[in-house]
Amino acid sequence: MKKSRILFIGFMLFSLFFGAGNLIFPPFLGYSAGDNFTSAILGFLFTGVLLPILAILAVVQARHGLISMGSRVHPIFGLLFAVLIYLSIGALYGIPRAANVAYEIGFVPAAGIGTWWTLLLFSLLFFTVTLWLSLNPEKIVDRLGQWLTPILFITLAALFIRAFFIFDTNPSSAGATYNSSPFIGGFLEGYLTMDALGALAFGMVIVNSLRAHGAHSKRELMSGAAAATVVAGLGLSIVYVSLGWIGAQMSQQEGITDGAGILEPAAAMLFGPSGSFFFGLIVLLACLTTSVGLITACSEFFHSVMPRVAYKTFVVFFTVIGMLVTNLGLSLILSIAVPLLVFIYPLAIVLIVLSLLRPIIGEGSLMYQLSIIFTGIFALYEGLSSIGFSAPAVTSILQTSPFFDQGLGWVVPALIGAAAGCLLDRLMPSHSPQKTSFNEK
Repeated sequence: MKKSRILFIGFMLFSLFFGAGNLIFPPFLGYSAGDNFTSAILGFLFTGVLLPILAILAVVQARHGLISMGSRVHPIFGLLFAVLIYLSIGALYGIPRAANVAYEIGFVPAAGIGTWWTLLLFSLLFFTVTLWLSLNPEKIVDRLGQWLTPILFITLAALFIRAFFIFDTNPSSAGATYNSSPFIGGFLEGYLTMDALGALAFGMVIVNSLRAHGAHSKRELMSGAAAATVVAGLGLSIVYVSLGWIGAQMSQQEGITDGAGILEPAAAMLFGPSGSFFFGLIVLLACLTTSVGLITACSEFFHSVMPRVAYKTFVVFFTVIGMLVTNLGLSLILSIAVPLLVFIYPLAIVLIVLSLLRPIIGEGSLMYQLSIIFTGIFALYEGLSSIGFSAPAVTSILQTSPFFDQGLGWVVPALIGAAAGCLLDRLMPSHSPQKTSFNEK
């Protein structure tokens, strides 16, 4: 397989990950961390770059991708879990959110107008381009990796280089979150990007792209994926550090609540009146590539589950759904999707870790089942809490778990469940994993 193809697949993977959320998280981290920026950004890179890359490799390692990973718990769980991930991170959240963010942050400030009909026209154009880019998955590497991503790189590089020569201020003091434990603060901020869920969805897009360019054996797929993730990981790390540095250089002001409130004035300071258009172009490219990746991933997955329905039919379906939600019901959909994402995310991380450790710890069914059950108790609580659920008696019990206040109360129970399950699997060999159509042979 040509090195240039690996490079372009890595560029494509970068563009799939680098959505609007990834554009605005690092600047706000740098702004909040101030003089503790270095430690904070290292923590962010750990969960915002390394964890998604590991998720990609876990999917590539599994014979049938995400379904295989979940089927180690139970075949029905594997299928339902995969469907929930693709729907929640795709049709119910990621796709309409990408279009809405491109409109609210990229278009409205530059155009100076925002009405229902401008949203309708913008989303119509946005999803028409998305549809065209998604219809042929064999060309996604060329269209994203060879063309759109380099344009995105050039615009980002122009922003960073100009900022490097113009900004020359001492970072302000760190905010409360990053004052005492900046690495942990950055770690949690990277965790909250939930990019590992996107990685699980994008994994098979990478596999199919590698196969389309000559990689067929498991060894070829793993080596190709590893090289592509290195390219994407380096790109993401450089961009995140640069964006965070820009945030750290901006003076403290009242009313700034996210990275968009930092990058918009930064672009204006660097490029004058054209700064809003320049920033809008970056946001538009970031959102467009992510939208294409999500529609492609969702369509490929559901086509694999229901092969009688053509891939292009799913592309049209998810494009139409994305446009409808963007214009008619994003707030309602978010109220459903966000709790679902909060519930799924810890379960996904446990599956990623266990899948990567499979050559060492095996794939005993009890190990997977107990770790998922223990994790699921905390994940369900966090999901319900995100919509206002309150049960003091339950909270008093669960908060005895370490890291509960940071939203990571599931970590220790997951480890206990995995350890207990691994021991029981060795003592009860009859519980070895069942061979199913979704499990690796």
